[in-house]
Amino acid sequence: MERDINLDEISDGKLYETNDLVKLGCGDCAGCSACCHEMGDTIILDPYDIWQLTGNLHCTFEQLMGEGKIALSVYDGVILPHLRLEGPPEGCLFLNEAGRCSIHPFRPGMCRLFPLGRIYGEESFRYFLQVHECRKESRTKVKIKKWLDIPEIRRYEQFLSHWHFFVKSVQEEIIASGGDEAFIRQRVMQLLQTYYLTPYSGTDDFYEQYYTRWES
Repeated sequence: MERDINLDEISDGKLYETNDLVKLGCGDCAGCSACCHEMGDTIILDPYDIWQLTGNLHCTFEQLMGEGKIALSVYDGVILPHLRLEGPPEGCLFLNEAGRCSIHPFRPGMCRLFPLGRIYGEESFRYFLQVHECRKESRTKVKIKKWLDIPEIRRYEQFLSHWHFFVKSVQEEIIASGGDEAFIRQRVMQLLQTYYLTPYSGTDDFYEQYYTRWES
């Protein structure tokens, strides 16, 4: 989901890459779970997130929906899943009784990213630090790739760029259709069916599965 933002107002004015050191370290959150509350429908899930969640929780996309853990919303004409929050206080349903993340080893990419953001160029993206988001003061410097803790980080970043621009192209197709309801319904359902509803193999390489679906 793209936002209309002024980087000078929300960041430290710098753009970062994977190997850069950024003030992200928060002492393992020190019992704080503020970023897991009152986020509305902004924790959007991409196909990698669904591969991780369904594989580690041994369930299907439909089961996550049926259990109320995720929900669907419209983002610029495209229907995408997001983590569902419940409250008050509006909190993530994957928080345990101690207020800690019960899926931390395979948490979604948006959760890993916080308090970083991504700004996209023509073919890729760079990171920026959202300076007003995390409540923790006196954070320590951590390499972004360590903070994200994603295996094969380069492949992951390539996937993120590909997915971002692919979804953007679908959104542009929907706008160009001039409100053709049949086309919009077909295109939106095709995206959901191909990249979310069709189960992924939890043991096979995610990226091969993703690009095979895209090419077909």
